[in-house]
Amino acid sequence: MNRKDIAELAGSVGLGAWTAFGVLSMVVIGHKGAPLFTDEDALSWSVGHRPDVASAFARGLTATGTGVIPYALLILAGLLTGRTTRQRLLATTLAPACLATGQGLRYGVMELISRPRPALSNWAGHASGWSFPSGHTTTAALTAGLVILAISVRAPHGRTPLCLAVGCWGALVGLTRVYLGVHWFTDVVGGWLFAVGWLGVCLCAAAWWLPTWLIADGVDTTRPARKRTRL
Repeated sequence: MNRKDIAELAGSVGLGAWTAFGVLSMVVIGHKGAPLFTDEDALSWSVGHRPDVASAFARGLTATGTGVIPYALLILAGLLTGRTTRQRLLATTLAPACLATGQGLRYGVMELISRPRPALSNWAGHASGWSFPSGHTTTAALTAGLVILAISVRAPHGRTPLCLAVGCWGALVGLTRVYLGVHWFTDVVGGWLFAVGWLGVCLCAAAWWLPTWLIADGVDTTRPARKRTRL
């Protein structure tokens, strides 16, 4: 795929995700933050299926979706992805910037919607702030998406198992928030949609506006290669 095709695909996926997120947000606002769809069923099931080992595992996994761990993963992925110093510097700058701006934007949306969390009596983990969209879910999904992108660039062959593992991590972090009783399931769905939308925006912008000389391996790809002349 050329850069135009990548930009158009990323933009289309991002627009679709943003549209779905907007609809879900309007439903949440319209119901004044009350549980929606399967929210109560998912919470009830989680509260009723919490053996100590599973709860401890969920708390450990959910902790990887916040703080320094996502940024460390992005920096490591950037260092491994780049083949030149310039590419490594670019990757380790842009990926954390995408995550940080996404987190900031999500926080603003969360404050604007101000959805209450499930009752404190259901909690089996730490949480703070409003509920929608889930912060851990958004951060983990953004991180997973960026790492998968890095893997796809660095290892185009044989990447499927590793990409699946990273994707499962990103999804499971979100599900632990429901399992621990600190978020409604629709908060997690909102976090996934928000992350996909923001990733689409960032990838579309990078494909359109990053100059070729900045991402190429020291080769001017804007000029056609010269044909060799046989003697």
